[in-house]
Amino acid sequence: MTLKLNISEKGKAWKIEIEPETLAGKSIGDIIPGKKIKPELEGYEFQITGGTDFAGFPMDGDTEGIGLKRVLLTKGWGMWSKPKGLKKKKPRARKGLRLRKTVRGKTVFEKTVQVNMNVIKEGSKKLTEIFPEQNQPKQKPENTQRLIEEKPAEAKSEQKPEAKAEKPQEKSAKTAPEAKA
Repeated sequence: MTLKLNISEKGKAWKIEIEPETLAGKSIGDIIPGKKIKPELEGYEFQITGGTDFAGFPMDGDTEGIGLKRVLLTKGWGMWSKPKGLKKKKPRARKGLRLRKTVRGKTVFEKTVQVNMNVIKEGSKKLTEIFPEQNQPKQKPENTQRLIEEKPAEAKSEQKPEAKAEKPQEKSAKTAPEAKA
């Protein structure tokens, strides 16, 4: 299993995949030298700001260890303005809303899948030079024009059925009474 790193720098994110043993035992808030992650990142220093485990539970900086814990949260962390079940009532700002959520401890271990980091100190090379494949602008697919094209006019005229044939009228059961002879 690989560990995905998201490195944030001035509004841009850079993604790297490394072995989980590289950051095992590190916690949220720890500063890591870039050379430990990848040799090209020499001179950089990164700070761990968060992450998630294999099931998607977020790491919490206030929870010690590696285990799961249910904590009472007030703001952020997927909170909503009103609890579930009150959707049909009038929306109102609720003061003091707290919900119990499951979070993972702040230590990185083998079941951690993704770690978020911020750049604390820049190295000699820019990240755009180190990761040129991630610095490309998104390109539009070439097939979009073909999807917009209309069918030729000849094909449209062939599809139209010609005048409908009239159905013969059936004799109704109520005809003029027959004359008795």
